[in-house]
Amino acid sequence: MKTTIFKNKIVNTFLLAGACGIAIAVLSPKVNLARADNPKVIEITAKKFEFTPSEITIKKGEPVILRLTSSDRVHGFMSKPLKIDTDIPDDTTKDVAVTPDTAGSFTVICDHYCGTGHGNMKMKVTVVE
Repeated sequence: MKTTIFKNKIVNTFLLAGACGIAIAVLSPKVNLARADNPKVIEITAKKFEFTPSEITIKKGEPVILRLTSSDRVHGFMSKPLKIDTDIPDDTTKDVAVTPDTAGSFTVICDHYCGTGHGNMKMKVTVVE
């Protein structure tokens, strides 16, 4: 009887140690992923006929959050190559997650008519390797 209890404790100890070893192996990559889950935040403000800043540079494959605000009305924020198409409500902040997969220069436009200068409301996004 004592031998069986002792063997069970040893087996349980090895199972626990094995489980901990597996847990450590599984959790280690998650720690690295947690750092990747804290992407750089870039604040962008829209107002009649401009985005501020008018140009940004981001890295290919690196996730970023574009924190969009509008100071005067609803604006659009659209770039098909970057797979972005959203509205920026007036006096509201909207976060858009972007992970560019292609390097190059891209244009973001306002796709909500906002007056006579609307056609010039653009922003340049440069994606570098």
